[in-house]
Amino acid sequence: MDARDRLIVALDLPAVKDAEAMVSRLGDSVTFYKIGYQLAFAGGLSFTSALIAAGKQVFLDLKLHDIGNTVAKGVESVAQTGATFLTVHAYPQTMKAAMEGKRGSKLKILAVTVLTSYDDADLFTAGYKLGVSALVGQRAGQARDLQVDGLVCSAEEAANLRKIVGPSLSLVTPGIRPAGAAKDDQKRIMTPEKAIAAGADYLVVGRPIVESPDPKAAAEAIVAEIQSAKGA
Repeated sequence: MDARDRLIVALDLPAVKDAEAMVSRLGDSVTFYKIGYQLAFAGGLSFTSALIAAGKQVFLDLKLHDIGNTVAKGVESVAQTGATFLTVHAYPQTMKAAMEGKRGSKLKILAVTVLTSYDDADLFTAGYKLGVSALVGQRAGQARDLQVDGLVCSAEEAANLRKIVGPSLSLVTPGIRPAGAAKDDQKRIMTPEKAIAAGADYLVVGRPIVESPDPKAAAEAIVAEIQSAKGA
């Protein structure tokens, strides 16, 4: 895979016009974009079609989680958009329904193990008995058994998860911060080069690029880091 295709830029922006301006500034330095809640609920789902028509790939980060029938029908609709990736929460019933819903399409389902803004204390407060590492490992094994296409995980967990899921599942890692960048609200982060070396297939980067004075230069610097990493 080309190093440029491993970078997914998160368009965490308030309006489609802002996303359009960012995509224009980034030009051919970026081939893959993520649309999450903020933009999706501000017209971003329709913008997906425009990005795909322009030759870009789209990752819809909607983190579906509901009763099985609702998830399956929602995934069927998403598959018709032409998006490359869609996230669901890594609960067995939800993953199973999502895989049924995407059947016959090119859409790939990514299971979110534990959000990268969570640590052990956050999980215990929410009522979980397992810490981050144990819960991520358990959910990764369940995703593997259900033949989900990939996992969203912290880059810190990538090496261990690769041992659990093998080479067939894609590992997509948010919480990527170039050396010297602010952590923002992330608690489990890693640099691009180290994340690729740890076994990540795709890196999701938002604020370090979209809030940079020169987004294109920031994106190209990260692509260069990916290229220099072992296995890129």
